Amino acid sequence: MPEAGTRSLDVICLGRAAVDLYGQQVGGRLEDMRSFAKYLGGSSANLAAGLSRMGLRSAMLARVGNEQMGRFVREALAGEGVDVSHVTTDPDRLTALVILGIGAGEDIPHIFYRERCADMGLVEDDIDPEFIGSARMLSVTGTHLSTPSTRAAVVRAMNCARERGTHVTLDIDYRPVLWGLVAAGDGASRYEQCAEASAVLADVLPLCDMVVGTEEEIRIAGGGEDDLLAALRRVRELSDGWIVLKRGADGCVVFPPGPIDALDDGTLAPGKPVEVFNTLGAGDAFLSGFLGGWLTGREPAECGAMGNACGALVVARHGCTPAIPSRIELDAFLQRDPTPRVPRLDPELIRLHRSTTWQDDPRPLCVLAFDHRSQFIDLANETGQPHGRIATFKTLVAEAALSVASELPGDVRGGFIVDQRFGGEAMDRLSASGLWTACPVETPGSRPLAFEAGAGLGQQLLGLPPLNVIKCLVFYHPDDPLELRLAQEERVRALYTEICAQDRRLVLEVICPSAHHAVDDTTLPRAMRRFYNLGVFPDWWKLESQSQAGWGAVSAVIDDCDPHCKGIVLLGLDAAEDVLREGFRAAAGVPYMKGFAVGRSIFGEPARAWFTGKLDDASARAAIAERYRRIVSLWRNACLETT
Repeated sequence: MPEAGTRSLDVICLGRAAVDLYGQQVGGRLEDMRSFAKYLGGSSANLAAGLSRMGLRSAMLARVGNEQMGRFVREALAGEGVDVSHVTTDPDRLTALVILGIGAGEDIPHIFYRERCADMGLVEDDIDPEFIGSARMLSVTGTHLSTPSTRAAVVRAMNCARERGTHVTLDIDYRPVLWGLVAAGDGASRYEQCAEASAVLADVLPLCDMVVGTEEEIRIAGGGEDDLLAALRRVRELSDGWIVLKRGADGCVVFPPGPIDALDDGTLAPGKPVEVFNTLGAGDAFLSGFLGGWLTGREPAECGAMGNACGALVVARHGCTPAIPSRIELDAFLQRDPTPRVPRLDPELIRLHRSTTWQDDPRPLCVLAFDHRSQFIDLANETGQPHGRIATFKTLVAEAALSVASELPGDVRGGFIVDQRFGGEAMDRLSASGLWTACPVETPGSRPLAFEAGAGLGQQLLGLPPLNVIKCLVFYHPDDPLELRLAQEERVRALYTEICAQDRRLVLEVICPSAHHAVDDTTLPRAMRRFYNLGVFPDWWKLESQSQAGWGAVSAVIDDCDPHCKGIVLLGLDAAEDVLREGFRAAAGVPYMKGFAVGRSIFGEPARAWFTGKLDDASARAAIAERYRRIVSLWRNACLETT
């Protein structure tokens, strides 16, 4: 197999790419499900995403439909860092769906909606020999051997790989329902003898350098043999490559090329004992971990251990692709002794999973924050305007912000913070843009912290557009009276728990009041450390300007507690531009500094002029856009001065 770094890709994944709809009422019948979570699905798509999380360069070779679900699959893969240049849009077929429930024990009822689905529209002409040759490995799913047209595409891809020295791996992935052997509602069935499937596998096994399958799948590949050893020997007759036998909770056995005289001839990698929550997707996760080791030069036993650990983490969680660990999380799990029995409830694994399994854009954020509510109410009251005018103005701000964001230089990106109370229409426009958008949840000025949605916080988060980040401002001083401090902490923890449950992202804005307690260079770092100690790990911090010593202390806290934090954005507090300039200069070179979130310094004067009738809509938009551009320039200049 080609060495690492010798080709532009590590693995091309050919096969199923679909949408999984997982029932959210765990333990109930699929008939009784009331809501579903939408995830990237399909064995090959799961593998492509999992390999990317292992730090490998993966690509997807498949078709998706020319509709919203197809676009979701493409965007989800790209969001995982997968090369989607050869994900073709099929003009006629729909993207495949799978509807699943999580029942009692290992009962995972699921239905495949794959009648003439897009990924089964793959044809020989979709196979580009040069693209196949750009990868060290081609990984194929057995589902695509079930029809003549996709089989021809698979065989062409395999032959192209063999001709170009690309290693071929076959994940047998045998599902009787996808071969038309069982009823459509029996998607959970894993074994049904099929002479046709065995014959088809026999034809392609000589083209494979590695064959991966469960005991049932090896028996099918081995001609339908009831005896597992006999089936392994038959597979060995057809392929001189490696054979990886998956044995569920018992781990796996890796057989090198050569005769197989006994089941223990291979290298055994024991399984990781965990509480099973969801068995679906364990095989895709296993292969992600196994190949994550294989393609980085690990020995078979370590590859098996990595695969087993990935499989264990997925069976203990909801969903498949979203449950696959990053390499950082996987290494941490492997080092734990004893192994956490319930990974989905383990705080350290939750933290690592949240912070390391998604890729944030590395460019600085230039955020226009106009989530202000009390300030706009005051302004409307002062100028004698109805509160309905606030929503109109916020829509103007959104239009100005979008116009500037579309023209920003490539070294920065736009972002927005906007509220639901007055900015609902603005939020819809900003969310539709796909740009970083945050929504506040706190009641303005509340101390102790209160949420605008009150007891309905979870429902509020559930109803927000899916791209929205959650922002919370808390006025917190580590020397506050105990009762006040505990109330603040309990509410921040409750918010974080809900955010984790809904897989949202959190910007925690902390302002340390100075009315009753001294504030120095240690105050904010102490507050941050306290939240970390409580198990609250914000994705971003939104913080006031600090002295050089203060920024050093802030960075040290993040170093100690959460080096995977996505960063800090600097808030503006209605500062004049010259004050912002100095704050930007002091902050631009700070570790973890991600950009700024400025509001009234940009929209404040135009807002007052608009509410008093001195500016019309077009003039207000232009004024806001111009001030936003100037603040972005201040930030970029500050960054240039620190490089």
